[in-house]
Amino acid sequence: MRKKLSLMAPSLIFFFSLCFTLCFAGNVSYDSRSLIINGERKLLISAAIHYPRSVPAMWPELVKTAKEGGVDVIETYVFWNVHQPTSPSEYHFDGRFDLVKFIKIVQGAGMYLILRIGPFVAAEWNFGGIPVWLHYVNGTVFRTDNYNFKYYMEEFTTYIVNLMKKEKLFASQGGPIILSQVENEYGFYEGAYGEGGKRYAAWAAQMAVSQNTGVPWIMCQQFDAPPSVINTCNSFYCDQFKPIFPDKPKIWTENWPGWFQTFGAPNPHRPAEDVAFSVARFFQKGGSVQNYYMYHGGTNFGRTAGGPFITTSYDYEAPIDEYGLPRLPKWGHLKELHKAIKLCEHVVLNSKPVNLSLGPSHEADIYADASGGCVAFLANMDDKNDKTVEFRNVSYKLPAWSISILPDCKNVVYNTAKVTSQTALVEMVPDNLQQEGGSKAIKWEVFVEKAGIWGEPDFMKNSFVDHINTTKDTTDYLWYTTSIVVGENEEFLKEGRHPVLLIESMGHALHAFVNQELQGSASGNGTHSPFTFKNPISLKAGRNEIALLSMTVGLQNAGSFYEWVGAGLTSVKIKGFNNGTVDLSHFNWIYKIGLQGEKLGIYKPEGVNSVSWVATSEPPKKQPLTWYKAVLDPPAGNEPVGLDMLHMGKGLAWLNGEEIGRYWPRKSSALGKCVTECDYRGKFMPDKCLTGCGQPTQRWYHVPRSWFKPSGNLLVIFEEKGGDPEKITFARRKTSQHMFSHCRGLSLSRSKIIAGSWKQELQYQGICPSGVPPKMALYQL
Repeated sequence: MRKKLSLMAPSLIFFFSLCFTLCFAGNVSYDSRSLIINGERKLLISAAIHYPRSVPAMWPELVKTAKEGGVDVIETYVFWNVHQPTSPSEYHFDGRFDLVKFIKIVQGAGMYLILRIGPFVAAEWNFGGIPVWLHYVNGTVFRTDNYNFKYYMEEFTTYIVNLMKKEKLFASQGGPIILSQVENEYGFYEGAYGEGGKRYAAWAAQMAVSQNTGVPWIMCQQFDAPPSVINTCNSFYCDQFKPIFPDKPKIWTENWPGWFQTFGAPNPHRPAEDVAFSVARFFQKGGSVQNYYMYHGGTNFGRTAGGPFITTSYDYEAPIDEYGLPRLPKWGHLKELHKAIKLCEHVVLNSKPVNLSLGPSHEADIYADASGGCVAFLANMDDKNDKTVEFRNVSYKLPAWSISILPDCKNVVYNTAKVTSQTALVEMVPDNLQQEGGSKAIKWEVFVEKAGIWGEPDFMKNSFVDHINTTKDTTDYLWYTTSIVVGENEEFLKEGRHPVLLIESMGHALHAFVNQELQGSASGNGTHSPFTFKNPISLKAGRNEIALLSMTVGLQNAGSFYEWVGAGLTSVKIKGFNNGTVDLSHFNWIYKIGLQGEKLGIYKPEGVNSVSWVATSEPPKKQPLTWYKAVLDPPAGNEPVGLDMLHMGKGLAWLNGEEIGRYWPRKSSALGKCVTECDYRGKFMPDKCLTGCGQPTQRWYHVPRSWFKPSGNLLVIFEEKGGDPEKITFARRKTSQHMFSHCRGLSLSRSKIIAGSWKQELQYQGICPSGVPPKMALYQL
């Protein structure tokens, strides 16, 4: 048959390929052991890839890399607020929001898809994925038994389901979608809503099932899910999870192979060995579907990051990095795990396990089917000590915190702690900005915003307003401005002292200007949004203009009643007058929403000439409220590209009108909490293996290659507080994937994080030559 197939006409081969991708799905059912697709039981490895966090040009390669990594299923949320950003009457599915195109790419690769419609998603995404406009529909309360919320939630869910049906994308229609999800991790918050929460959860399940998709619905972390849906687990470890009802399979919707980042915090790392341990343990204990959240995290382009304070990068230390490259050895180590699990699939799905104790923290789970097949998982849960165990009269050495997989109950094909896959070094190679035409002398042009009210005021009030309720998230920026008259007899004028400006804010960040001069900045952080600003300021005799630029850094994305969490100023005082402290809180405040450059769209090619730019060969440094633009050639080569903003302050960036996102090379202040090596042994938590203390949380900002034109690329930067634009560079992300290809068989008790120390360990063991340069890159865990 192989010989005949090789002689078939290309058109016939294409037909068979097409049939495979279009006809592979059909009936999806389940029992207590697994999903059953077209009558066949499946152990499924799933990978979360969110379509808005990459670009269409990346999607085919991302899906291909996932499939090559041994993945069966792609999972994605549906992001309500990108499809209905401004009103319930308009839908958007263009560009990176083209959900149908993304799913069809998955289908074309012959893979399944899990569609998590939500439509609340959390996901460190702005406002949890719910459109901001819905908060301002009178009487609306999110995620409870509230008429307005349920009405719009059902309307959107039905629209998405009908779109999938129209395109024949559910498995029941021959498409790739085998599971759908409604709501998201509601069990954590349901109690805060009382009986209304219980009614809402039951309604959400009923509403979803009534859509008649022909595939099962799931609800993750829903502790009172009704029997019409499958409740699932989200955690770093889900081996002990049990579904509510005995007829449901054990599904893990979110296994976190890393963690998200917030501006100003160190970077978390989860070792590949521990990720593999968690997955092997899940399948050892009867798991059926396991999904990596994330497998490719991608980028929070524009203002889509939530939190607040979530970084523009959503790399998540996932098996495929933010730029679309395999993260080695994590990607490779998990690929080998997936191969081992698939060798066991038939036996473990068609037999019941027998548990055998091999010691105090050591055990075997043995699966044996009627045909004589046998699979064993040998586990060492001791988080400190290696152990040699006896199993069926054979000795097996088990490293601490590891599992060995024996697909024939004899031979170990994989151990979770033994990383034998290829490793890589990654570096961001600087590529200086090239002026259009190849000149290295960049011709920057600048436009400076006025500190305070530009154009006509939006309104005036003798009190403070909530930032978010005022901007409705159309912008990060809101100006609060007032004035104060200083008498000539004030002692601080005579003595050359500076009064102190005291500001209390609910969040998220602030720049304070007096008489058009920046006096200082302050902000909250990823764990506490409110902050206090306390800074000496320069006042003159006579009238002084106080202009305070309040900023959001992504909206709250989860929590009970999270939509009511506010931002902005609550108190402004000046300390140091002859009569004591002056409270400005009830002065006449004049408000302006957003920036002039934003309003005019000067970051877009069609709006760039709306203001008068000033050309300069030496752009101003450390100057706040400044727009910079340059026309550039693309970086050389075809590697992924990042924008190096190390020497800038805080702001926004665009290329050819596309939103690169917020930049903020804010340094981590968590000194003393970081490590130089990470022990994979023992349960992982996000603060276990931190790096980057005293360094910017995010230095490089992903600029997709598909956004570049052959020439004439418009780069626009808005800098809030001042930086050095001459030091902005592109960087090409390069991997040396074969650098240590001869270092196979490596098994360390600790994963080295810093490249230099890891290199030294390899050299010490005689595994790799001393001439291998560590560069500046991380060993990718």
